[in-house]
Amino acid sequence: MSVPASTYRVQVRPDFDLDTTAELAGYLHDLGVGHLYTAPLLTATPGSPHGYDVVDPRQVDPRLGGAPALDRLAGTLRTHGLGLVVDIVPNHMGLFQPAANPMWWDVLANGRGSRYADWFDVDWDAGPLVVPVLGSPSAVGDLRVEDGELRYFEHRFPIAAGTGDGAPQEVHERQHYRLVYWREGDERLNYRRFFAVTELAGLRVEDPAVFEATHAEILRWVREGLVDGIRVDHPDGLRDPGGYLARLRERAPDVWLVVEKILERGEPLPPQWPVDGTTGYDALAEVCGLFVDPAADNGDTSWPEEAHAQKLDVTRRLFRAELHRLGRLGDPAWEEALAELAACYDVYRTYLPYGLADFDHAITEARRRRPDLDFDALVPRLTDPADELAARFQQLTGAVMAKGVEDTAMYRWNRFVALNEVGGDPSRFGVPPEEFHAAAERRLAEWPAGMTTLSTHDTKRDEDVRARLAVLSELPGEWASVSARWRAAAPLPDPSFEDLFWQTIVGAWPISRDRLHAYFVKAAREANRSTSWSDPSEAFEAAVAAVLDRVFTDLRGEVEEIAARITPFGWSNSLGQKLVQLTMPGIPDVYQGTELWENSLVDPDNRRPVDFGELRDMLAALDAGTVRPPVDVSGAAKLLVVSRALRLRRSRPSLFQRYQPVRATGEGASHVVAFDRGGALTVATRLPVGLAARGGWGRTELKLPGGDWTDVLTGRPVAGPGLAELLATYPVALLVRR
Repeated sequence: MSVPASTYRVQVRPDFDLDTTAELAGYLHDLGVGHLYTAPLLTATPGSPHGYDVVDPRQVDPRLGGAPALDRLAGTLRTHGLGLVVDIVPNHMGLFQPAANPMWWDVLANGRGSRYADWFDVDWDAGPLVVPVLGSPSAVGDLRVEDGELRYFEHRFPIAAGTGDGAPQEVHERQHYRLVYWREGDERLNYRRFFAVTELAGLRVEDPAVFEATHAEILRWVREGLVDGIRVDHPDGLRDPGGYLARLRERAPDVWLVVEKILERGEPLPPQWPVDGTTGYDALAEVCGLFVDPAADNGDTSWPEEAHAQKLDVTRRLFRAELHRLGRLGDPAWEEALAELAACYDVYRTYLPYGLADFDHAITEARRRRPDLDFDALVPRLTDPADELAARFQQLTGAVMAKGVEDTAMYRWNRFVALNEVGGDPSRFGVPPEEFHAAAERRLAEWPAGMTTLSTHDTKRDEDVRARLAVLSELPGEWASVSARWRAAAPLPDPSFEDLFWQTIVGAWPISRDRLHAYFVKAAREANRSTSWSDPSEAFEAAVAAVLDRVFTDLRGEVEEIAARITPFGWSNSLGQKLVQLTMPGIPDVYQGTELWENSLVDPDNRRPVDFGELRDMLAALDAGTVRPPVDVSGAAKLLVVSRALRLRRSRPSLFQRYQPVRATGEGASHVVAFDRGGALTVATRLPVGLAARGGWGRTELKLPGGDWTDVLTGRPVAGPGLAELLATYPVALLVRR
């Protein structure tokens, strides 16, 4: 198996296709990358900006250049000594444009008699396929028959053979599907979907025939040596994730295989899964926590109640159709108990029989919260791996966690938004170095080839925004005073949203008004309190826009002042967390563009185009220069850290085979985290505001292992263990023995 030295994620898309991506090979090699890591490549919905809505798994998307372009990309990468990792989406397919998906089109046309009927996870006993697309309950009157198809404005649907005579409404009644008011989808839908997205229909890859048909092209890439690694998107949506991964591993035994499994704090990856690890959200929480000051914890313990409330709300509000399907498998009277139980899970799901302890915890909590409900009849059904009810309930709980916590509660509970991240625990301030070291040692022992990351296409804010926000944890009093003044000057009718608003402003500054406005509208609608996706509040969103206008007019000077105050400390945190992530156990991933300072927010903001020409020129200048760049607005210092760490991991992997914490002594010992990977030694400053308040490092020293050391970042030999001298140029150091 070819385990990457590192990966670099590129959002391949129609306006940045495979041939354009191939042009990055020289730059990525010079940066020190081991493998290019791409967004999904199979044919997606026309106009898709991300590729996760596959409509035809049988071919590389022609809009990306098709199979010939993939061949050219793989060849170019090999020429530059690089490998290729691809992202795949086994859980679902895109339905937004039915005519673009030949399999779904055939199912709509022929119903249960379609040769693709077994592909999709449809409850065929619940009547015709429900398609929630109409703009009102009476909009069926707007249907028309045109060119042998049923049309609703721009939406096109097939007409079954021999059923096209008569008025459009009569034709509609003869089909294997029913077009309904879009608001009825959450109640009436009869196919499994991705979370609450009706345009993404669940696939039955547990069926060997469906697996083979949907993976034939992917397995061709493996067989022909085009790809070296696979990232599996959202395995928790599958009926049997472990079984799927075993089949994939059997068919692709030599690929590096990682899964987008979101682990909650303390939750292990199922040890029986034949994978190399996760995609790194667990590592993200550990690394970022190192740079958050635990002293700022104000003791607010309300997060578990907020998370539970939102999980219960989305289960009742968004997943009524899923509850009805479970009720049909058992007893409709069980639906409220099932909803409560789903809301009481602290993890995404179980994998029966693995995870029974998580079920036991959830059922105990559900009984505590709702003693009026009878859970006894559910227990034997939901703990039997062979029971259909148990299989489908496990699929539901993952969706409930994602929508209830990640997509709702984390936009409502905004005490300190740097912690509101995928796989994170917003209630927990900071990760002490000892805890980080223990986690790193476990990772080396159990999943040494798992991915680590700080930013992805799904993170809620990029790494450098979180790094700057971490500075506020060292300035709680100052921040409380500043934010209170701004709230008074420009109030919003939602105090929790105000927390998110002002933290985001200073965390991402400087940033355009348009980007902030788009983010705030999305964040407020996700929170589902003062406005929402289904019922937008024009008044609240106008109030947000008005306050944002104030930020860019009369409040701008104050915003710039506080941003300038925290930015240098944020740079220190950024360099520290980046070097730790790149050198800790695991395979480090760099998300496109984050080798410089990056202030992106949640998607689609974090999928903006990257100026690779600028990056290439900056790296060339860095390599040609004799003077190391300062830590300044250019971000060249971060590029230095990224390139030197990646190059060292690729050229000297033997230096990264062990893990040993390196201790410090002296008055500043709590402000450094250091570890020896077996010849490569990482040193990073943490809590820089407190360090500055102490007057610097003073006589703080590292207990360096024996030998003569050189700092790869500065090129200077290490004169001694004193941190004042070692970190005189940068707040980080990467040492190797001479």
